[in-house]
Amino acid sequence: MAAAVTAAPKGNGGSRGQVGAGEADCTGTKGPGPLATAYLVIYNVVMTAGWLVIAVGLVRAYLAEGSYHSLYYSIEKPLKFFQTGALLEILHCAVGIVPSSVVLTSFQVMSRVFLIWAVTHSVKEVQSEDSVLLFVIAWTITEIICYFFYTFSLLNHLPYLIKWARYTLFIVLYPMGVSGELLTIYSALPFVRQAGLYSISLPNKYNFSFDYHAFLILVMISCIPVFPQLYFHMIHQRRKILSHTEEHKKFE
Repeated sequence: MAAAVTAAPKGNGGSRGQVGAGEADCTGTKGPGPLATAYLVIYNVVMTAGWLVIAVGLVRAYLAEGSYHSLYYSIEKPLKFFQTGALLEILHCAVGIVPSSVVLTSFQVMSRVFLIWAVTHSVKEVQSEDSVLLFVIAWTITEIICYFFYTFSLLNHLPYLIKWARYTLFIVLYPMGVSGELLTIYSALPFVRQAGLYSISLPNKYNFSFDYHAFLILVMISCIPVFPQLYFHMIHQRRKILSHTEEHKKFE
């Protein structure tokens, strides 16, 4: 389930929606006030810049090395920083400046943080795998588009191209991201088992055991029923939102 959700687009139709100042979201909740809007604009601009840094880093490393292998090392630090920084979005929901579910947002953000720290960082052998680059590219493009979308929405000046990209490119980026995430977890499995990473065996004073290897397998299996449901839900959302935009244009 974690892998399926981490790659999903965010916002209306996802789990981290942000509406413009004074606007109402799809549930009728009023948008954030002037101060909250100013903060959210700054936050989204910083996050957009951060993911652009990651994108530029990938391109520069590729041009310098002439190979896409091991590009992860060139953007490892900013990737960890800005993806972990997204934890603030849980707080945004909790305090009410963003009208989204705290549970869904927490699950989505924590899933990505988990993949970055508990899998890719912890199992260094997978960092050179092509699958890591697959989900990093998918995340990077998705986040740049999403944070642009959030910023312009908050300013009440959303270009149609950005809206179209946000509700269209996921058709390719979502399966690409999920594939990269699952392949990365799969690649980590033998190293996790060999090292007994994060596993707790009996006997111990707490009489508790945990098999991290089995947990990762469960994460992968849970993606099977979740992925198609989320994917087709987003396809439905795309049709509804973009068709509504087209109809709105006709009346202008």
